[in-house]
Amino acid sequence: MARFIDPRVDWAFKRIFGSEDTKECLITFLNGLFEDELVIKDVTFAKTEKLGLRPDDRGVVFDVYCVTNEGKHVIVEMQKKEQEYFADRALYYTARAIVQQGVRGIWDYHLAPVYTVCFMDFVSVSPMLKEFRTDLVLTDLQTRQRVSERMRIVYLQLPLFDKHTEAECMDIFDCWIYIMKNMNMFEQMPFSEKYPVFRKLAEIGDLRKLSREELELYDEDIKNMRDIYATRKFDEKRGMEKGMAKEKIATAYRLLSMGLSEAQVSTATELPLEEIQKIRK
Repeated sequence: MARFIDPRVDWAFKRIFGSEDTKECLITFLNGLFEDELVIKDVTFAKTEKLGLRPDDRGVVFDVYCVTNEGKHVIVEMQKKEQEYFADRALYYTARAIVQQGVRGIWDYHLAPVYTVCFMDFVSVSPMLKEFRTDLVLTDLQTRQRVSERMRIVYLQLPLFDKHTEAECMDIFDCWIYIMKNMNMFEQMPFSEKYPVFRKLAEIGDLRKLSREELELYDEDIKNMRDIYATRKFDEKRGMEKGMAKEKIATAYRLLSMGLSEAQVSTATELPLEEIQKIRK
């Protein structure tokens, strides 16, 4: 039986990164991710996860949204499955957080930077996302120089993280990603001696310490995740079967046009003789 929660599950992800009691986890992760760029000492979580542009606008829902002690806005998302326009979705979320900063009346357009971090529990088919980590910024095409510090999107494809043992993890960022991928399989929390934050993580992520209500919420998310996975696998299987059926019919047409008998075509394609007779008609 697992000892720790799976941080890739929605409820668990928000428990680890999305509350005042656990913001040390978020801070150390972000400082590791943006090492030598940001030094975050504190974060303030948004009062609501919904950012609307008008009173009647339901806005968008983020997993984690906060503002650092230096006024930088940070969005952190966990995505379980591929979407056709996933990269654009992250751009849209970032843009909404930027537009939300606008004020009525006289304004000089001074914007706080927005950082969006996208954990991806899958490998994207997008040609833009080929590595474990991809950083998206606004740059000049000719000079390759950044033209604005106000937007940054980081994509982290967990399956492409290539460090599979504790010994391979060289810094706290490596440790975080290793744990994100494997936490639900640990008996003991690794790296706890070197990095105290992981002792905190072991405490908040211990399944034995969850209340009955918390366990129910976690189990419900686990069930939803499994249902999504099962549905996706079924759809993939059905799609493959349909594709194979179409290929068999196309092959039957070709063989009939070559003069083979209905019986021969039926044997070659493994289609029923009645189906071959319908195709001939």
